Amino acid sequence: MNADELRQLQAPLKDRYRESPDAAMITLRARGRLGENVSCKVETGRALVEAGLHPGTGGTGLAACSGDMLLEALVACAGVTLNAVATALGIELRDARVEAEGDLDFRGTLGVSKEAPVGFRNIRLRFTLDTDAPEDQLATLLRLTERYCVVYQTLARPPALTVTRVSGDTAADTGGA
Repeated sequence: MNADELRQLQAPLKDRYRESPDAAMITLRARGRLGENVSCKVETGRALVEAGLHPGTGGTGLAACSGDMLLEALVACAGVTLNAVATALGIELRDARVEAEGDLDFRGTLGVSKEAPVGFRNIRLRFTLDTDAPEDQLATLLRLTERYCVVYQTLARPPALTVTRVSGDTAADTGGA
């Protein structure tokens, strides 16, 4: 896809959202059901992923770790956004790699230490780009990728998050996407 094709694809959507801002508001959903051996089967829309405990918290390593899944979502979103922005700017990327890594202290999630945080302390997102584009274009590429990456912006500026419990066979609303 080139920049003109991308603009042609997105133009009617942008026009619609300008004319009717409510049309741009959507709600994404994720659903899961508890499984055996401290796991949760998550419907991804493409497949069923079984998430479980990380080996550092007692898991076998056979199920997907939700911390890994968070980093994978960041890499996926940043990679797609980088590709779209490069296309829109006419920057040729011969190859690009996106990596995310995050630091966790399992003492927090296991309740070993109240001082240890539950969750990532730091997350690092790294791009390795094979391109002849000049540094000023690459700086713009990364700035716009950061600006328009949904997962990055959600992590950088956390939304209001609510947790509720519902009765019956209805999935509980955890406020997640």
